[in-house]
Amino acid sequence: MALYVQKYGGTSVGSVERIEAVAEKVKGFREQGHDLVIVVSAMSGETNRLIQLAKSITDEPSTREMDVIMSTGEQVTIGLLAIALEKRGVPARSYTGAQVSIRTDSAYGKARIQHIDDQRIRQDLAEGRVVIVAGFQGVDDNGSITTLGRGGSDTTGVALAAALKADECQIYTDVDGVYTTDPRVVDTARRLDKITFEEMLEMASLGSKVLQIRSVEFAGKYNVPLRVLSSFADGPGTLITLEEEDTVEKPIISGIAFNRDEAKLTVLGVPDIPGVAYKILGPVSDANIEVDMIVQNVAADQTTDFTFTVHRNDFDKTKDILQRICAELGAREVSGNNKIAKVSIVGVGMRSHAGVASKMFAALAHEGINIQMISTSEIKVSVVIAEKYLELAVRALHSAFELDKVDTIAE
Repeated sequence: MALYVQKYGGTSVGSVERIEAVAEKVKGFREQGHDLVIVVSAMSGETNRLIQLAKSITDEPSTREMDVIMSTGEQVTIGLLAIALEKRGVPARSYTGAQVSIRTDSAYGKARIQHIDDQRIRQDLAEGRVVIVAGFQGVDDNGSITTLGRGGSDTTGVALAAALKADECQIYTDVDGVYTTDPRVVDTARRLDKITFEEMLEMASLGSKVLQIRSVEFAGKYNVPLRVLSSFADGPGTLITLEEEDTVEKPIISGIAFNRDEAKLTVLGVPDIPGVAYKILGPVSDANIEVDMIVQNVAADQTTDFTFTVHRNDFDKTKDILQRICAELGAREVSGNNKIAKVSIVGVGMRSHAGVASKMFAALAHEGINIQMISTSEIKVSVVIAEKYLELAVRALHSAFELDKVDTIAE
C-alpha cells in the first residue's frame, strides 16, 4: 500500500469520456489499497478559450483578473472527476488550490508555491477518500487567486507529493515515458526506464516538452520520485530520480534534445574593451529577452565578433536593439540568422568518459553538417546548426551513440 500523487494533463481529461476513463484508472489503484491524491489540469483547449474571452474585451487584461478567469478551467475538471468517482462508489472530494490551501507569492500568472497546508488532505485520506486538487493554481496572502504559469499542474503535483512525503508522483500524459529523442524524428527512439533529475532538467531546458522544468527542479530539490506514464496505455513509464552512487556503469548519453525555435545574432567588429559584453546584452536583458548561447571571438586587430542566440520570436526585436546601439559601441555591423536549430546530447556518463564531444562532431561532419556554435556543461554538449539539417543531425547522433540499443553501456 502506497501514497501516490497522480497528475492528469489536459489531453487526459479532454472530454467527459476521458474523465470517466481516468476515474476507472483511479478506482483500480484504490482497489489495490493505495491512497491517492489526484491533480488535474483544465480540459484541453479550455485555458486558451478563457484567455480569448478576456482578450475579446481588451488586449491587456489585468493579470490578477486573468488568474481568476483561468483558474476556473481546473475547477470544472476536479468537480467532474469527483462526480465520476462517486458514481463508481469511490468516495472522493475535490478542492481548489485556495481550499487546500496552496500558498503562493503574488506574481500573477507565474506565482511560486511557498507553503502547502496538508492537514485537510491527510484527514480525507485517513477517512478513505480520494482527494482531487486543482492544478496550476494557489492563493496569496491577500486571499487572491494565483496561477503558476503554463504547465503549472506538474508543479502542483510535485509540490503536493513533497508536502505529503508521497511514495511517488506520477505524471500521466499523452506519451508513455521519456524517450532517447522524439520518436517522430527517429523511429528507433527508445523509452528510458530511468533518468536522473539532472539529465531531465537538461533535456527539458534544451527542448524536450515532456515535463515542465519547474516541476523537475522541485522534484530534485525535495527528492520526490517522479514517474512519467501514459493515460491511454499501460506500462512502467520512466522513473526520474536521483543518481545512484553505487551504479558502476552508466550509458554515456541518455538522450538527444533539440529546439527549432532559435535565432542567432552577431555584432561584428566591436572594440575589445572591458564592459563590451554588458553594453551589448544589457539593453537586450532590459527588454526582457532571454539569451541562450554566447560566443566571443577576438581578432588580431583588437576587435571582437560577439554572437549569441535568442528565441526566434525575439529575433526582430533583438536585431532592432542591436542596430540602435551599434554606433554607440563603435561596431561595424549587425548580422542575424533565424533559420538555425540547437541540437544537444545529454548524459551523466559524460563525467567519466572522454571523447564524447569529438564523437558528436565526427558524426555531424560525416553528414556534411557545419557547426556554427558550441556550448558545453558537465553533462551536455549543444551545437547550433542550420535548421534544414536538424532531423538529419538528430538521426545521425542517435545512431552514433547507439541509443536505439537497450542497455547501451559505455566501453
